[in-house]
Amino acid sequence: MGHWLARARDGQREEVMQRFDPRFWTVNFPRPMMAAVTTTRPDALRVDCVFYKRDDLAGLIWEAEDRHDHPLLRYETARDFRQCRLRFRWRSAGIRALDAVQGPVLTIEGRDAGGAARSWYVRLWNYASGSPQDATVAINFASVEGGFLLPDEAVPVWAGDVDRMFVSLAPPGYDGADAALAAPAEGWVALTDIACEGPGAVLALGAAVVPEHGLRLASGYDDSYHLTPARLLRNALHLGYRGPIVHYVGMSHYFRLEAASGGFYVSARGGVLNVACAAWHRALADAALRLGYTVIWSLSYELFDAHCWGDWKQRALDGSPALTGWSPPSTLLSPAHAGAMDWLAQVAAAFMRLAAAAGMPARFQVGEPWWWVQPDGHAPCLYDAAAVAAFAPAPIASIRDITTAAQRATLDRAGACLAASTVALAAAARGAAGGRCITHLLTYLPTVLDPLAPEAKRANMPVGWAWPAFDVLQLEDYDWAATGDAVSSAQGVAAAAERLGYPVGAQHYLAGFVLRARDRGQWRAIARAAATARARGVAETFVWALPQVMRDGFVHFDLEEDAMQAFDDVGFPLALGRDVEVTPHFSTQIVTAAGGAEQRIAGWAEALSQYDVGPGLRSEADIAALLAFFRARLGPARGFRLRDPFDWQGRGEAIGTGDGVNRRFALVRRYDAAERRITRPVADSVRVAVAGRTAGFRLNDGGWVVLDAAPAAGAAVTASFDFDVPVRFAQDRLSVSRATYLAGVAASVPLVELREVAP
Repeated sequence: MGHWLARARDGQREEVMQRFDPRFWTVNFPRPMMAAVTTTRPDALRVDCVFYKRDDLAGLIWEAEDRHDHPLLRYETARDFRQCRLRFRWRSAGIRALDAVQGPVLTIEGRDAGGAARSWYVRLWNYASGSPQDATVAINFASVEGGFLLPDEAVPVWAGDVDRMFVSLAPPGYDGADAALAAPAEGWVALTDIACEGPGAVLALGAAVVPEHGLRLASGYDDSYHLTPARLLRNALHLGYRGPIVHYVGMSHYFRLEAASGGFYVSARGGVLNVACAAWHRALADAALRLGYTVIWSLSYELFDAHCWGDWKQRALDGSPALTGWSPPSTLLSPAHAGAMDWLAQVAAAFMRLAAAAGMPARFQVGEPWWWVQPDGHAPCLYDAAAVAAFAPAPIASIRDITTAAQRATLDRAGACLAASTVALAAAARGAAGGRCITHLLTYLPTVLDPLAPEAKRANMPVGWAWPAFDVLQLEDYDWAATGDAVSSAQGVAAAAERLGYPVGAQHYLAGFVLRARDRGQWRAIARAAATARARGVAETFVWALPQVMRDGFVHFDLEEDAMQAFDDVGFPLALGRDVEVTPHFSTQIVTAAGGAEQRIAGWAEALSQYDVGPGLRSEADIAALLAFFRARLGPARGFRLRDPFDWQGRGEAIGTGDGVNRRFALVRRYDAAERRITRPVADSVRVAVAGRTAGFRLNDGGWVVLDAAPAAGAAVTASFDFDVPVRFAQDRLSVSRATYLAGVAASVPLVELREVAP
């Protein structure tokens, strides 16, 4: 497996697109309203909205700079619109009409001809022909004017340096007041026959195609609700992802709301999914099916806190609600609350019916169900009224301080309650799918297997999940994976398998994710974790998640299988004679100026060695062994180990400095300021010390040592070891001859060192 973090196109394939292509519009809006934009034809889009307040206002946005697509797939930045003429048919219902006061306005944001920041407001009705709800709109950006009434209130627009433009969409009851509408209002706008003409009508569009590979993709609605499903799937397809997509429906955008007590709370009135969410997910299912994808619909117990009924929330012993670290926070539904679980079952059923309507096979995931543990103080949230009534929990102040049998019994009962709720949720999904549904359970290992809370698994990895309660067990551990903590990851996977009993063929692994763009370097560790899972033999490995893949430019590619297997971990079979030749070499470009001064550019940070192990008289047995070894390696096709007679030991080599977290260090051999990566150490020769004291460790493939405990910050980590050099035969032919009785000569047996990419 390989990966690359692309920042921009550099010669990769491009195609062209029409400016204002429906796939690349976005929406934005304030809470609690909801809107979604979907493509309905190559030249058409639709916006679905649900409004709850009298000041709700949605924007349908076109951006001059593509900030959302993968760097290899973005459209070119083009801020000058003066050579463009835009035309479309407008149809709407439940939206303030084109001719109304505070009706649809095209806001153009950018800079004027003098470079000063400026916004212009173009009333669409001034450029429409037809009725207020069914009209053709035509705008020439070279001569367009803002203002409500033309020509009396005309304000010339300079569209030569535009950042973005957006169409405002408001409900009929809009008056700008911070108050609820009398009832939720649904509306829609359809733009069809979208056309852009003129010299500026065409943009370059990235169209790189990554070869299909074996890594799968996860995504989430809360991070991509503002984009069209067609745009998301275009990224997935071009980046080589195929097969199933894990789609987390989120915790903050999918539900209907009702007004109560000065707030808005999730509701089942008229259905559990709001109209915008339903339209977006129908478009996702239809487009995914056309492209050959299947969707695993992921639903969790997490819910946006401001919209969750108070008695539905998990609570700690002191009555405080479970609140996550997001801002604003989300909360966790209590598995013991019948009303909350019934509502969640209705949500699961709604998504399964949506998938069935698209003709897609039903696959459902219960995502990260757990009893929340508060980060400060580690108090478990087992004490909401429904939980108290269901299993009478004993007092537990901290999940990390379980000392009594009553507390352990409480955790067991909480686990049984959680398991029963997840099984019931999966059954609801299966029932809505007509009994044919593959069920998945996703568990987050760093929390449920917290080493400082060994009893937590009683509640948060209950034995009621044991195989075959679900068809597939999905494991996620991004706190470990993203930081390269391969040891904790391996231990967590083993503990989950032992406790729940799912065979590796019934397991999936989710690798990721990178929360902040500044941490994009974590993709290296994530790619390594994904490779480890695939090598372990899990049925599918997913990268979490598409929005971060697009943001950070992550590109994954599979190496050819024969390249992955092109090394035989065996040593050269013959002892090297005294005439062996060793030739280390670098790649240095030397440029000599007219006056004789040189500029030297080192192309390699490490030397590569060449060897000739042939010189010297050999026995016929040696020659036969050499020929057999050459044939077994397929000549130069497969690598092997060679002991360099002049350089085969490292003693007290500095391999790193502790930071209190990292346990994984690479073996290196140092030559003053230069260093050589050691990928083929002799296993039983390796010794590691931390601050001069012998340390326990495990040796992993590629010359990595993983310490039993993270070294303290500033502690020097050193290693001593013997090592071999990875080499291959340099040529496709090997010439030998008989020199005398029972003796032969191999005049030259050239070998070349391999530059291994250590995992």
